[in-house]
Amino acid sequence: MSSHESASDTASKGLAYLSLAASMSLVGSYVALSKPLVAAFPVFLLAWLRFGIGGVAMWRWLRKPVDESPLSSHTRRLLFLESFLGNFLFSICMLFGVSLTTAVSAGVVMSSIPAVVAVLSRVFLKERIGKRTAMGIVCAAVGIGLFSMQKSAYTPGLNDTQPLWGLSRQLWGNVLVFAAVICEASYVVIGKRLTEGLGPKRISAIINFWGFVLITPLGLWMAWDFDFSRVSVPLWVLLVFYALAASMWTVWLWMTGLRSVPASRAGVFTVMLPISAAAIGVLFMGETLTPVQMLAFGIALLGLVLATLPGKSG
Repeated sequence: MSSHESASDTASKGLAYLSLAASMSLVGSYVALSKPLVAAFPVFLLAWLRFGIGGVAMWRWLRKPVDESPLSSHTRRLLFLESFLGNFLFSICMLFGVSLTTAVSAGVVMSSIPAVVAVLSRVFLKERIGKRTAMGIVCAAVGIGLFSMQKSAYTPGLNDTQPLWGLSRQLWGNVLVFAAVICEASYVVIGKRLTEGLGPKRISAIINFWGFVLITPLGLWMAWDFDFSRVSVPLWVLLVFYALAASMWTVWLWMTGLRSVPASRAGVFTVMLPISAAAIGVLFMGETLTPVQMLAFGIALLGLVLATLPGKSG
């Protein structure tokens, strides 16, 4: 390999890493910012509006490029499954989950994604997990443990509410967020398969279309007697940002990065999700982080560095 090719490969890999990091940072932002939205909209209506706004923004991306091969039945099934797990179920579990727990707690649970992605990529993609990637996953796990031990046991407005089916609402929220983790990890693994034959824009548009189709019956049901006039202008602006970030920007950025990065290594970038979610919770929602929690995030970022350092063992 020539020095020119090596420099080109390094730049390409760096761009892929940047795309993955930006995607997960945006996901963390809208996970946290969705809390005021789920307080204003029913969950199914919010998801329907999200896919609808995203579909309008991406309608040109649905067109088949002239150089793209016809979709096989296997690829069509993967696209549907990608949308069902990564869009439909993820959105429902995440939105219901964050409505019952805090942005910081949701970030803690979501930071388990790297380990789940590594397991699924090993099982379904037969990817070899290098030493540095494994070390990155371990650092993410240590960060999760430290963060969980230090998180506040009291959250106004959550612990004071009545239990749901014998369990605290915050616990139910965390369970639902973990279900979203499983969906997100599946999304990463399936997405890696899809990027082998389809472009990022086409994938983004198709899985958003399926998400819209799946949620439309429930969305229309919720919209039937919803008073849209009660929604303030700032909330509508936040909704548009949420829809574009969740349906368009994050998916396109993620699929762009995933084309040249193994799924197990890409999974480590999901540590950016809880970090950005916690940052939004602290900056805009009055939540707090202890020094130990900040150390936990530092360890998680160290794992990201270890996983992306150049070298044969990475």
